[in-house]
Amino acid sequence: MYYCVGDLMADQRPNRFNVLLDDEHAAKLYSIADRTYVNAGTLARSLLSTALDQADPAPENVTALLDSIPGAYESAVEGRRALRAGRVVRLEDF
Repeated sequence: MYYCVGDLMADQRPNRFNVLLDDEHAAKLYSIADRTYVNAGTLARSLLSTALDQADPAPENVTALLDSIPGAYESAVEGRRALRAGRVVRLEDF
């Protein structure tokens, strides 16, 4: 499961994110970091920056990317159900 949260500032977009990786991807990240003598956070930031630089922002490509995330659609549907049922916390309440 991938989970990403940005720290929101009052008048700017988020620029700090916490990303949770599944066990397999976390192990791979730490293995590469150990072999290259680089901090895992630094390596993750570099890998994410590279992926973002190479990403094509065309709508059809973004849609294909989102469709490739296992369980993403089901998670979105459940989020909508939770919202309608009042099982959410407003951002202002954080």
